[in-house]
Amino acid sequence: MNEERKLDNISPGTKKLFQRILSKLKPPEELTLSEWADKYRYLSSESAVEPGRWRTDRAPYQREVMNAISDLRVKKVVLMWASQSGKTDCAILNTVGYYMHREPSPIMILEPTVAMAEDASKNRLSPMLRDTPVLAELSRNKSRDKNNTIQEKQFPGGYVILQGANSPAALASRPIRILCADEIDRYPPSAGKEGDPLLLAEKRTTTFWNSKIVCTSTPTIKNMSKIETEFDHSTQEIWNVPCPVCGMYQPLTWKKIKFDAEKFRTGEDQTVSHECEHCGVVSDETAWKSGFTQGKYIAEHPEREVRGFFVNGLASTFTEWKKIVGDFLVARDESKKGNNNPMITWTNTVMAQTWDDNGIQLDESALLERLEDYGCQVPDGVIALTAGVDTQDDRFEYEIVGWGVGKESWGIEKGEIYGDLTQKDIWERLDQTLLRTWSKKDGTKLAITAACIDSGGHYSVEVYRFCEPRWTRNIWAIKGKGGMDIPYVSNPTRNNRVKAPLFTLGVDTGKCFVYDRLAVKEPGPGYCHFPAGDLGYDENYFKGLTAEKRVVTYKKGRATWAWLLRDSSFRRNEPLDMRNYAQAAVEIANIPLEPLRNPHPASRRRKQRSTGMRD
Repeated sequence: MNEERKLDNISPGTKKLFQRILSKLKPPEELTLSEWADKYRYLSSESAVEPGRWRTDRAPYQREVMNAISDLRVKKVVLMWASQSGKTDCAILNTVGYYMHREPSPIMILEPTVAMAEDASKNRLSPMLRDTPVLAELSRNKSRDKNNTIQEKQFPGGYVILQGANSPAALASRPIRILCADEIDRYPPSAGKEGDPLLLAEKRTTTFWNSKIVCTSTPTIKNMSKIETEFDHSTQEIWNVPCPVCGMYQPLTWKKIKFDAEKFRTGEDQTVSHECEHCGVVSDETAWKSGFTQGKYIAEHPEREVRGFFVNGLASTFTEWKKIVGDFLVARDESKKGNNNPMITWTNTVMAQTWDDNGIQLDESALLERLEDYGCQVPDGVIALTAGVDTQDDRFEYEIVGWGVGKESWGIEKGEIYGDLTQKDIWERLDQTLLRTWSKKDGTKLAITAACIDSGGHYSVEVYRFCEPRWTRNIWAIKGKGGMDIPYVSNPTRNNRVKAPLFTLGVDTGKCFVYDRLAVKEPGPGYCHFPAGDLGYDENYFKGLTAEKRVVTYKKGRATWAWLLRDSSFRRNEPLDMRNYAQAAVEIANIPLEPLRNPHPASRRRKQRSTGMRD
C-alpha cells in the first residue's frame, strides 16, 4: 500500500518520462517481412503504376519470398525472376526498409555498375525513404548530413551503401550484415583484378552471425548465368497455381500456352489460354490468375539451406499474357531473319530462362549458295568501301567490302598479294590495290574510304612504316587482342618504334558482330551479299569465314566465351580476320551509312569526298 502511495506522488512529467523509456524498452512486435511491408511500406509514384500502401495480395508469389528473407534460419535467398515481376521492390527495397526499421544494420545494395547504383539511389531508394513514414522518420535527421550522399544513407544504428560491382575498392571496405545483390547476371566477370564481385561482397558479411544475402536477376546465357548457378544450388522452388477446373497444382509454362498466331497478328482473335497438364482443359488468363491467392511454391530440393525461387512472366500479375504473346511473335519474326537478339531478350526477361547458345557457328555451304551476280563491280546499295588486310609471312590477303544502310554489306573482291615482305615491291603493290577504284552501274567510281592492316606477326615494324604516312588516307595499323571484355576499337596509341598510330582491336567482339550479320537471312540491315564470278569468293573462302565457333570454356574455374576452330585440320581462318578488319574500319572511320536523298550538287560533291566516292 505504501508503494502505491509513493507512485501516486510521482509528478505527471516524471510519469511521461518513464512511459517513454518503457515504450523504448518494449519488445518489438513480431512481424515477418511481408507483414511489415503490408503495415508500413508505401509505393512511390516514381516507381509504381499504383502508388500508395503496399499490398502483398497484388502479387501473392512475393509473400513466401519476403518471409524467407526475414527468417533468421535462412542465410541466403535467390530469385531467378522475370522482368516486371516486382522483384526489386519485393526483395531489395522491402528488405532494406525492414532491416532499417526493425533491426538497424550495415546494409549494402550492389548494382552492376556505379552509375546504376546512383540511379537506384535517386529513383528507387530515396523515394521509398521519403514516402514510407517509419523510414522517413529514421532518415529525416540525416538528410542534410554531409556524410549522407547519393551512395550512402545513414540512419540510427546503421547505414545503407549503394555500390557498383565494377568498383573493386568499394567491395573491400566496411563489413556488411545485409547484402542485396541486384541483377547479378549483369555484373562484370571481375571487379578490376580483385575477382568475382559477388564473392567479394559476400565475404564482407562473414563477421555477422545473423547475416543475410539476397541475390536477384533475370538470367542470360546458359552455363554463364550467375543467377542460374545460384538457383541450381538452391531449394529450386517454382511458383505453382491450381487449375481452375480440376484444382491440381502446376507451374505456368510456355508450352501449355494456346493462341492462334495468324488471327492474333490480324487482331481477329487475341485470346490467350493455358492448358492444364493434368485434366487437359484450356482456361483463359483471368481464370488462372483468379487462383493466384491459393498459389504456392513447390521445392525440388527442400533439404537445401539456400532458398531459391523461380517466377516467369506468365505468373506475374504485372504483365498480361496478350503482351507476352505479341512480344514473342515479333521476336520469332526477327529470328527467322537471322536476328536472334529479340528472342534472347524475350527468353531471358519474360520466361526467366537462360538462352542455350550451343556455340555460335555457321554453315559455309549455306553462305556459298548466296553467290549472286551484281551486274557491276559495286551494287547501288553501297555507300562506302573499306578494306581488311591480313599479314602473312609470304603474302597479304585482303578483302574489299561495300557497306550500305544498316551495315548491309557486299563482298567486292577477295585477293592475295605474294612476295617478300622485307622488300619494297610487295608494299607498292599493296598500296596500288588500296588506291584502286570500283565502278557502279551508272559509272560512279568509289575509292576505299578506310582500311585496317594487321600488324601482328613477324612484320609489325614494316606495317607501321607503311601506315604512318598514309594516316590521312585512313589506312591504319591494327593489332588484335582476344577476350570478350576487350572493346572492339580503342583510341590509337603511338607506343611503337615508328610512332605510327596503332589501334587495338577486340577481335573476339568483332567476330561476334561478323557472325551475327552472317546469320541474317534476308537482304536488308546487317545482311551479307557475296558476288559470283572470279572474285575470290570460292569454297575455301567460306570455309575460312566460318572456320571458328564461339563456345563456353572455363578459365580458373570461371565460365567465359572463347573462339575455337571448328575443324583442327583446317586452319585457314584469314577470311574471318579480313572481314573483321574491314568491319572495324567502318567503326574507326565512323562512316555515315545513311541513304542519299538527292542532295544539292555541291553538297553531293562534299558527300562524295567524305566517303571516298569519285566521279
